[in-house]
Amino acid sequence: MKSPSFKPMTDTEARRLSWRCRRGLLELDIVLQRFSERYLPTLSQEELSAFDLLLDYPDNIFLDVITQRKPVEADHQTQAMQSLIQKLSA
Repeated sequence: MKSPSFKPMTDTEARRLSWRCRRGLLELDIVLQRFSERYLPTLSQEELSAFDLLLDYPDNIFLDVITQRKPVEADHQTQAMQSLIQKLSA
């Protein structure tokens, strides 16, 4: 069962997020490709917003956050963000 805030992404949104997943670190490219194939189509709106915030992070900080070596910024610590980080680090 999908959450009430689930709304399928438009093709434009999917293409934009796919483009933003291209990073400068091979490790991030691998993690984001697997994540995108497995989870991206089923993310809630809150998780999509959290994903957008994570994609704004510089590569090294982003990698540290998803490998849980560094916490996400305090003002971004939401339940959706934590759920998203768990999915990314799986």
